[in-house]
Amino acid sequence: MIDKVILEKARQWLNPSFDEETRAKVAQMIENNPKELTESFYRDLEFGTGGLRGIMGVGTNRMNTYTVGMATQGLCNYLKKNFKHLPEIRAAIAYDSRNNSTLFANVASQVLSANGIKVYLFDTLRPTPELSFAIRTFRCQSGIVVTASHNPKEYNGYKVYWEDGGQIVPPHDKGIIDEVKAISGIEQVNFKGNNNLIVKIGKEIDEIYLNTLSTLSLSPDIIAKYSDIPIVYTPLHGTGVTLVPRVLQKFGFRNIITVDEQCVVDGNFPTVASPNPEERNAMQMAIDKAMATKAEIAMATDPDSDRVGIGIRKPNGEFILLNGNQAASILIYYILKKWHEHNRISGNEFVVKTIVTTDLISSIAHGFGVDCHEVLTGFKYIAEKIREFEGVKRFVAGGEESYGYLYGDFVRDKDAVISCAMFAEIAAWAKSLNKTLYDILNDIYREFGLYKEHLISLTRKGIEGLEEIKAMMETFRNKPPQTIGGSKVISIIDYQNQIFVDVHTGKERHTNLPKSDVMQLITADGTKISVRPSGTEPKIKFYIGVKGTLEQTDDIDAALAKLDKKIETIVKELNLR
Repeated sequence: MIDKVILEKARQWLNPSFDEETRAKVAQMIENNPKELTESFYRDLEFGTGGLRGIMGVGTNRMNTYTVGMATQGLCNYLKKNFKHLPEIRAAIAYDSRNNSTLFANVASQVLSANGIKVYLFDTLRPTPELSFAIRTFRCQSGIVVTASHNPKEYNGYKVYWEDGGQIVPPHDKGIIDEVKAISGIEQVNFKGNNNLIVKIGKEIDEIYLNTLSTLSLSPDIIAKYSDIPIVYTPLHGTGVTLVPRVLQKFGFRNIITVDEQCVVDGNFPTVASPNPEERNAMQMAIDKAMATKAEIAMATDPDSDRVGIGIRKPNGEFILLNGNQAASILIYYILKKWHEHNRISGNEFVVKTIVTTDLISSIAHGFGVDCHEVLTGFKYIAEKIREFEGVKRFVAGGEESYGYLYGDFVRDKDAVISCAMFAEIAAWAKSLNKTLYDILNDIYREFGLYKEHLISLTRKGIEGLEEIKAMMETFRNKPPQTIGGSKVISIIDYQNQIFVDVHTGKERHTNLPKSDVMQLITADGTKISVRPSGTEPKIKFYIGVKGTLEQTDDIDAALAKLDKKIETIVKELNLR
């Protein structure tokens, strides 16, 4: 039995305002597939604080030309209200390799131009960070990138950027959301574009972007000496193929080994189950090639090339994958060490990490006399912090545990293009010291402390899944455990209610960060548990961070194995399996 409200919403998509193919698919679902009809129409695809993301298909809860058009019309309405004083409003659009990305980018460009907004549209797929760079270069007021990042092939998405080149943050996120919600039907969308207002961009901005990134190299002399070290790279069928090999060449590397099967641009991602560089399966072909070619490093970028996975060699020849916390720590350590050697640290510098990212970064930053600021989960908040201190303090680098990193402030989003170049440079620097990246990581642990993190993501799909995730958050918020891993909980941070609680004294104080549906528990031995629902996927995430001690004579692998056992105990205690 189909819910009457859902059925009525679906029938509205049978009117002639919708194309024939869409009407036929809706009619078929009404007749033969009530479950799919319900999933497609039970709600409107939410335009969240970053934009849209969902499964492609017909319906109000799907990514399609109509939901993209309505979102873009809402954005147009907000831009016209906020920039009415300007003689011309500008926006840039980029898109990745996913199925329908080109189509959705063209729809967005038509709606923007129909509303009198000048559009800089990339002529073919490009990395997300280049979109951020283009917004700043062309002095745009906004930007759109069509991507679903590392999600499976069934998904696509749409992220909105503001004039600083960062993703939208308060108050603009809520303002745009309100305007999008005010669009009640496709008859309110102006799809009739003005091609005179659409400018195609491509190679010229590529050159500016790559030349700018090349100025960030910190060891060009070392690269010149070790330019032939083997570096394996795969774009996982995505946008990285356009620029990552070129930036590596620009930095001076000459032995770049690509995984050719994965250099084929294909939104079906035929060689991987999911194009997510966090997963070993996605990086397996790169690891195999690195083993065969005796490479120093293997790198994989996700489809829109804002995140990168890193594989490194252990002394026994085995290739291991760094997690996002380890990679961010290595990157920030190297940059700060080189800045220190070059006398570039004056005491007015800062790095940024998210609240669920390793505290090792804070230890490293403080060790070099650099401030470390914490922000809510999401790279847009790192970009917001850069903007906040612009002209006052100097941003060095930022990172988050979900494999996103940024060096320099030319881009205001995580940037896998510059990250790949910098990780290759670090590999060359390590080689110059007769070390590997694995050795560098161990050096960091010995100097700044041993930290280990683990992420548990529980997927709960559909209507029932949303309710289950909500109930799990309520339980964790209202009945938190008193001990974790044998250590007493001493602090509870509820970012939704903006309260920090000292459990021992019962005293409360206000948190400095904006509201967010996140809970954190901190124990006496330094264990930190963070819980949050994903903003882009039907998941609830548990971030587990533990600390240990490490003497110079200690075996690193044994010490890390001990922390792994502690994490396993915590996972069982919290019933996360």
